[in-house]
Amino acid sequence: MEQHFFTLTPERVLDAVERSGHATTGLCYPLNSLENRVYEVELDDRSRVVGKFYRPGRWGEETIRDEHRALGALREAEIPVCAPLAFPDGDTLHATPEGIFFALFPRTGGRIPDELIGDEYVQLGRLVARIHNVLGMLRLRHRPTLSPETYGTECLRTILERAPMPAGIQRRYVDAVERLVALATARFAGIETIVAHADCHRGNLLRGREGWFFLDFDDMAVAPPVQDLWLLLPARARDCKAELDLLLEGYEQFRRFDRATLGLIEALRGLRYVRYAAWVARRWDDPAFPRAFPDWGSERYWEGQVSDLHDQIALLEEDERWIR
Repeated sequence: MEQHFFTLTPERVLDAVERSGHATTGLCYPLNSLENRVYEVELDDRSRVVGKFYRPGRWGEETIRDEHRALGALREAEIPVCAPLAFPDGDTLHATPEGIFFALFPRTGGRIPDELIGDEYVQLGRLVARIHNVLGMLRLRHRPTLSPETYGTECLRTILERAPMPAGIQRRYVDAVERLVALATARFAGIETIVAHADCHRGNLLRGREGWFFLDFDDMAVAPPVQDLWLLLPARARDCKAELDLLLEGYEQFRRFDRATLGLIEALRGLRYVRYAAWVARRWDDPAFPRAFPDWGSERYWEGQVSDLHDQIALLEEDERWIR
């Protein structure tokens, strides 16, 4: 199945789309994506759609359908997202003859913002709160959990199994991850978690003539609500208090926010470092990954990771009075 995915060609993409009930003009070209395979396809009425072919073995069918259900509900609530289109049979998910799941999405115009300014933070805070309100009503049961266990301990296990690392660096790396997980676990105790976007950074936003669009709910997970806010900030939260206040101003117009959970931000940042390294480790057999990450796995790479984790640990161990 993986080899079919790695060797997915425009010809096979067109064949899958046409088998699903759509005639095409034959125009098809790849779009930038590493985790999944994404292609723009022209249909015979000259409209364009985006075909998303899900990486085999990552999500089961029920997990993908939860994503589609969430996007459909968000679209019905007039929240600007790219929801999957229905195939002629009414379904939103089909599979290639080899069993690779795929869906079609509308092509959405706009540009990824280089930076956010002023009232844009308020606007996005409102939209994130509305997203959380809708997702909270759906009772999605098949999405993964973002926690110190899943993003820390489990990812460390993956790294140790799959990633080359000098013994001396490995000992320091393991110690740093375990310390980070311990600090994060203490901060996660008793907090509210919801189904969230979980990868809500500027690269997953488009700003067009009609306003904002939120993209790529592929990493949607059960997580603390603050996970969908901190990635939108231009710097560490303590260094961009004005932007954080604007984001929360917008969010709290539609949903209560526990400001004590701002203390999770640096824990979440550190866990993201570990998860990212594990993600590349899991995907190293994909020919696209060595090309995209030529420095990954080198001694310099792991030394940088250890240094970054130590920075996070130091921040977590500092007095967090700024939050209050």
